[in-house]
Amino acid sequence: MKKIRVFISGQKYFGEQVFSLCNRLDFVEIVGVCSPLDDKYVTKMAHTFGIKHIPAGTLTADTFPDNVDIGITAHSFDYIGKKTRYKAKIGWIGYHPSLLPRHRGRSSIEWAIRMRDPITGGSVFWLNDGIDRGDIAYQDFCFIDPKMYAMDSRKAARLLWEHELQSMGLRLIEKALFDISNGIIIKKPQKKEFSTFEPNTDVKDVYKPDLLMIERYGSPST
Repeated sequence: MKKIRVFISGQKYFGEQVFSLCNRLDFVEIVGVCSPLDDKYVTKMAHTFGIKHIPAGTLTADTFPDNVDIGITAHSFDYIGKKTRYKAKIGWIGYHPSLLPRHRGRSSIEWAIRMRDPITGGSVFWLNDGIDRGDIAYQDFCFIDPKMYAMDSRKAARLLWEHELQSMGLRLIEKALFDISNGIIIKKPQKKEFSTFEPNTDVKDVYKPDLLMIERYGSPST
């Protein structure tokens, strides 16, 4: 097993959990993080353990550390540019809480509930130029309790994240890091014919009846 040098771009509780995961794995060395200055999770962890910190919005190939094997996004809203991605020797992985290519976009859990999907899941994928379009490394699934369909979709999405998808993401990232340290690189192209992309539900006038018809008429390609 080879020791791998990791850089984390993220924030909030999930970012902290990914940091803690990497910090406890003896074959992983965290060499830097990128997070908002006022973040109380990842930024605090970086300062506590003396890890190089780059403020969110300033991560570029020039500010990115040398000799990084792999980058990880963990609740990161920073776009990782091509030069920055290529500077990591192996590449960058991220976790998306859906069964990609279904439900690309920031509000994936909420749309799975709005569209009454019986099953959803999580995907660890390789970052590329597109939004949630990179090759798949690992996936897992879970069932959506039908009772959630009658709940406020944001509350239901939060519960599904906290009870299922967050821990799933940590397991998948750990599996990815373990395999990468053993020289195992898995990349499976996404099947474009099954892809969907929905808007951020924080945007005003997000309700789009045509999106809710996808179940009946089939998923559009994007």
